[in-house]
Amino acid sequence: MQVPTGGIAHEPKGTNRWNSDADSKVWMEEASLKKLWMPWIPGLFLFLRGFCMDGKEKYMALALSLAERGRGWTSPNPMVGAVIVKDGRIIGEGWHEKYGEKHAERNALDSATESVEGATMYVTLEPCSHYGKQPPCTDAIIEARLKKVVVGSGDPNPLVNGRGFEILKNHGIEVEYGVLEGECKALNKHFFHYITNKKPYVSLKYAMTVDGKSATEEGVSKWITGEEARRDAHFLRHSHMAIMVGINTVRLDDPVLTCHDPALRDPVRIVVDSNLDIPLSSKLVESAREVPLLIATVSNDEEKRGKLESSGCKVLSIPSSGGKVDVVRLTGEIGKMGIDSILVEGGGTLSWSFVENGLVDHVYAYIAPTLLGGRNALTPLMGKGFPSPDDGLFLENTSIKALGRDYLLEGDVKCSQG
Repeated sequence: MQVPTGGIAHEPKGTNRWNSDADSKVWMEEASLKKLWMPWIPGLFLFLRGFCMDGKEKYMALALSLAERGRGWTSPNPMVGAVIVKDGRIIGEGWHEKYGEKHAERNALDSATESVEGATMYVTLEPCSHYGKQPPCTDAIIEARLKKVVVGSGDPNPLVNGRGFEILKNHGIEVEYGVLEGECKALNKHFFHYITNKKPYVSLKYAMTVDGKSATEEGVSKWITGEEARRDAHFLRHSHMAIMVGINTVRLDDPVLTCHDPALRDPVRIVVDSNLDIPLSSKLVESAREVPLLIATVSNDEEKRGKLESSGCKVLSIPSSGGKVDVVRLTGEIGKMGIDSILVEGGGTLSWSFVENGLVDHVYAYIAPTLLGGRNALTPLMGKGFPSPDDGLFLENTSIKALGRDYLLEGDVKCSQG
């Protein structure tokens, strides 16, 4: 089974050009307002905020909003946006639209409405200087005879990591670095983590009531949150390369774990199933030929393995930890497959194993204004828990937003391993 790393871009390549603030506002209305519900709206507000910035920050904010269009489609490559300015006018723009296709710099050059010689390019990430699926962007910039390149963030990829800057400078091109650097780094937190640590960025996602229940005592969880929150969660799936659940979630909910939207890219689906108990009749197995399904196990049941593989599944044998799949080893193996991010959706036992082992980098908690009660009702985290509040997992850089009747609280894990 081949694990896909791209899809058909859901946004057409931009053709609008503008030469003034008024024109750029028109572009915002035409290109962005139709999908305001999507979580890349912060990037659009950054662009709007750009009207109060100086020129450099304004153009970089626009490049960031362009880069956001690639979210979910470029992994494991980073999202990148580029804007070309000449004599105070924007004459070209582009973004990395899909993994394996042209990078932002080349798309921006191709879109230029006039000669770019002597112009300045604003790009969110250091231009690549090596051959991969595409030729070096530094070559294209040099050939175009640009005068200056303004960069938001350096690229920690060992194949780049300052070489792009050096090559451009050696060819007489002025390089400025660090414009909106924090925003540019935050844009690609999955990529930066993966390329630096050689393992996927792990997000923990769950939905619960205000009294901390993720299901009733009878195990009913459909639906804890409303439609708007679920739609937001589906975009989270699109934003991660893989989604992971435990076998108990498969038994209770029989999920399909897709984005439920043909305009979004479905993630690779992963089930942690120590004893290889997943039913052959489950929706996950039945759809394995359409959307990749990986099953991680410690079982030696060759007969069941053969049936699953005949159905299109990929079965991963992972070392045991206490008779269960070792999630640390599993995460490492997933990283070796080129998967840069995992959205762990539970259940509570699997989620606790990731928390306990220090593997969680970010938390998305969808909270419904509902009370369920129930002494034995499920909670987002099961397991033995931490011995005291001081030992718990703390979040920083937190934010909260309303999603219809519900709320999303999210934040970075203050101290995660790696």
